[in-house]
Amino acid sequence: MNCQLKVLFFLALVLSPFISFSQTDSTDVVLGLVLVAENRLQIPVAESSRSINIISKEQIASSPANTLAEILQYQAGIDIRQRGPHGVQADVSLRGGTFDQVLILINGVKMADPQTGHHNMNLPVDLENVERIEILKGPAARVYGQNAFAGAINIITKTSDEKFLSIGLRAGQHELGGVQATLSMPVKNYKQYLSYSRNFSDGYRANTDYTISNYFYQSNWNDDVQSIDIMASYTDRAFGANRFYGDTTAAFANQYEEVKTSLVAIGYKRAFGNFIIKPRISWRRNNDDYVFIRENPEVYNNIHTSNVFSFELHSELNSSLGDTGFGIELNQMDLESNNLGKRDRKVATLFLEHRFKLMNDRLDISPGLSASYYSDFGNVLFPGLDLGYRISPKLKAFANVGYTWRIPTFTDLYYEDSANVGNEDLEPESALSYEAGIKYNDSWFEAQASWFLRDGSDLIDWTRDSINQKWQPQNFASLNMQGFDLSTTFNLKQLYGKSSWIESINLSYTYIDAEVPKEDVAFSRYVLENLRHQLVLGVQHKIFGNLHHSLRFRYLDRVSMDNYTVLDSKLVWQEKKWSAFVQFDNILNEKYRESNLVEMPGTWVSVGAKYKFSF
Repeated sequence: MNCQLKVLFFLALVLSPFISFSQTDSTDVVLGLVLVAENRLQIPVAESSRSINIISKEQIASSPANTLAEILQYQAGIDIRQRGPHGVQADVSLRGGTFDQVLILINGVKMADPQTGHHNMNLPVDLENVERIEILKGPAARVYGQNAFAGAINIITKTSDEKFLSIGLRAGQHELGGVQATLSMPVKNYKQYLSYSRNFSDGYRANTDYTISNYFYQSNWNDDVQSIDIMASYTDRAFGANRFYGDTTAAFANQYEEVKTSLVAIGYKRAFGNFIIKPRISWRRNNDDYVFIRENPEVYNNIHTSNVFSFELHSELNSSLGDTGFGIELNQMDLESNNLGKRDRKVATLFLEHRFKLMNDRLDISPGLSASYYSDFGNVLFPGLDLGYRISPKLKAFANVGYTWRIPTFTDLYYEDSANVGNEDLEPESALSYEAGIKYNDSWFEAQASWFLRDGSDLIDWTRDSINQKWQPQNFASLNMQGFDLSTTFNLKQLYGKSSWIESINLSYTYIDAEVPKEDVAFSRYVLENLRHQLVLGVQHKIFGNLHHSLRFRYLDRVSMDNYTVLDSKLVWQEKKWSAFVQFDNILNEKYRESNLVEMPGTWVSVGAKYKFSF
């Protein structure tokens, strides 16, 4: 099916909701009122002078997505490069950055792995556990420190005031199966939330089978002035990695990998009038067991175990001069590997930012500074400035400028095998980033448009001059990324109420122009494979009664790969206690690759149901 026919087919599906009618209400959320749960200052989305997109739990529930990687595919400027279906192994790019240049957090806890950014999406959280997802783009992400080079994605998990047990089942093609159980046990001001899930498939082609198990626990105790949060989670992933790494030849078809990631965090919050302190300790552990020939591990086997221990102390002060955020972070990063050796890195960071409000609060100015020390790379400063001007109660203009940094991973520095060799002489990446935009927030319509420029220096990419050479990371002198992104949400149900045929429409577009480095490089793995155009369109509507229908259309044009179009669909029957769905992934049966090695699945049909027991 050619591109024109695919677009016509999609438009026909989009227009189909106009022949259906529904008078059933459901819950609405005004995202502009949501507080952004940054580690620093907490500001409502509508008031923030930063480029922020929020994915609500309602949007997650209605979308044809089963994993965190899949839900992020539908967001402006985010490029998910999966090497297998359903989040088995995925890299995240934001506004043309590499997977190492995007910082992933869970409830503000950093998930960066010192071994490699390929582990950043090995998240010990099931999509069912997510309350919302906050996407912070551009130079404003500097507030998180190093590795938030192009932006940051903060995943906020759930607790509930309701006592319940929910059970979910899933099945589909390619021997797909899954079970998910959630238990919520609040008692007065103490909440507990537990979850378990297991998903598996025989795979859509040889050696692409997988099993993913997630265990999650979260509790919260609070009174009028203080709170304690505890989180413990674990994921166990085992999957056939057919051509995931190396090249497309049959020699790399029998790879296999097991990844186990755990996260424990304890946080405390105490208010002293207008002063708030938030200390937190956390421990993230990741074990990666890679086998080159699945049936014969003795041929080549890499085992890496990383541990990241963190202490954070965040503070907020509200005064007549404005809002101030300041604090300290200490990190100890350790790695034991039969390939990379025994490595360690210590990081200490001090940060300070202040938000001034002028002109009757119409103008806000937020200068900020982070100062970090790295045991292997020395000292670095991250200065930045956010500026916002309230044009009207619903319309705001903003601009940001900031300095960002990324240190090489231990894989960049020390890895070696038959196809790759590290480079101990690598320097950290740095960039001076700029952004200017405008945002509009109303109960039924939200929109944000931004122009961005990232002037990068010493950027790291794995390259080679011929297919007979090994891949090796190098520092490029410079690489400029600039572009434009637009995201809109039409909440027609909020505008028209029961008479609305379509509940919501989401439309986003991203354009990226990368200035190719002057270095003469024949083959590039990451830096030169950014998106050029990305168009995402989603429609949510009701067919009749409690039957909902969701469509998601994605068009992606990459610089050095074939463009492709993907259409996903989900039908959900929603009752108070139970729901059932039928899902169609890649309806058009598009043949495409999100990375340069692995062809993604064709049409894949699945069904599922969930029941909630309240008590």
